[in-house]
Amino acid sequence: MNSATHPQSVAIAINGVGQVSGLFQTARQGRAVCVLAHGAGAGMTHPFMMAVADGLGQHGISTLRYQFPYMEKRSSRPDTPRIAHAAVRAAVAEASRLAPGLPLFAGGKSFGGRMTSQAQAESPLPGVSGLVFFGFPLHPPGRGSTDRAKHLAEVHIPMLFLQGSRDEFAQLELLHPMIQQLGGRAMLKLFEGANHSFHVPARTGHTDSEVRTEMLAAVAEWIAGVTHHTKQGKH
Repeated sequence: MNSATHPQSVAIAINGVGQVSGLFQTARQGRAVCVLAHGAGAGMTHPFMMAVADGLGQHGISTLRYQFPYMEKRSSRPDTPRIAHAAVRAAVAEASRLAPGLPLFAGGKSFGGRMTSQAQAESPLPGVSGLVFFGFPLHPPGRGSTDRAKHLAEVHIPMLFLQGSRDEFAQLELLHPMIQQLGGRAMLKLFEGANHSFHVPARTGHTDSEVRTEMLAAVAEWIAGVTHHTKQGKH
């Protein structure tokens, strides 16, 4: 197993907005870097985000976590898509600067993953080889719809969807057809009994930690596969 260094604080400048904080965590003998955006209600230091960064580091994947401007200001109201997309682009550019030459991936938890995919659909994120979604928020709880996924048709790079089978933001009867419509560029990894926060009840016989371990191993395997395929395509 690999290991990761302690997170290094960085400042990320966003055009026309100002700057936000970031945490760059280098994996020893790193083989890729993943830019991670937080969910709507918690920032980059939330225990889930920290666990993801630490776990990916164990698999040789460096990470750059960052704050959206509203979270930096401690506001409860998420940024407009325009500002959120600008933050995604700035973070991706910073990751390219911090880890030149490494395969680049982007995504995040819930809202952060959706803002990343919207930015990619609008105009491809330079150098990004694939997107990783930790609980894609397909719809608000209790309001089943796939409207939030329409932009994914304009994403033409590989996507990995990590979802709990009890995710209240992604009903399975809507999620499965959506993944199928995206074709070969989308992969779904489902975690039985997990909710949107990847929490599993005790009756499943599994723990949240076990779910995270399985999830991050799946991310690392997928990144290795995408990276290999990308390298083969360049020959």
